[in-house]
Amino acid sequence: MREGAKIKLARHFRRQMTHAEVLLWLGLKGHSRDGFSFRKQHPVGPFIADFYCAKAKLVIEVDGQIHERHDHPQRDVMRDQWFAERGIETMRIPAADIMADAHDVGDGIVRYVRDKLKS
Repeated sequence: MREGAKIKLARHFRRQMTHAEVLLWLGLKGHSRDGFSFRKQHPVGPFIADFYCAKAKLVIEVDGQIHERHDHPQRDVMRDQWFAERGIETMRIPAADIMADAHDVGDGIVRYVRDKLKS
C-alpha cells in the first residue's frame, strides 16, 4: 500500500474507532507530561496500529471478536512477528476486558510503559 493511501486509511480508522478503542483512548491520551505519548490508528511500517507509543516501541491492539475468525489469528501472528523483528513489542488486549474496566486497562498500560522506560 502506498504511503498516502495508508495515511488516508488511518484517518478513516480514527473516525471509525470501535467503542472499546474510544474508551481505551480516553485513558491513554494526554501522557506527554510523563515523557511519552500514544498515537491512535497510527501507521507503523505496512500496518496501522490501533495505538502506538514510539518512545516505548509498543503497539497496542484491541482485539474484538473478528480477531478470532477466518484468517485473522494467522494474520495477527504474522503482524506481531513483523513488529518483533523490528524491536517493537505488541500488546494485545481483548475488547471485552476494555469494556469491563477501561480505566483499569488504561492505567495498566500507562504503568507498564512507565516501568519499561525506567529500565
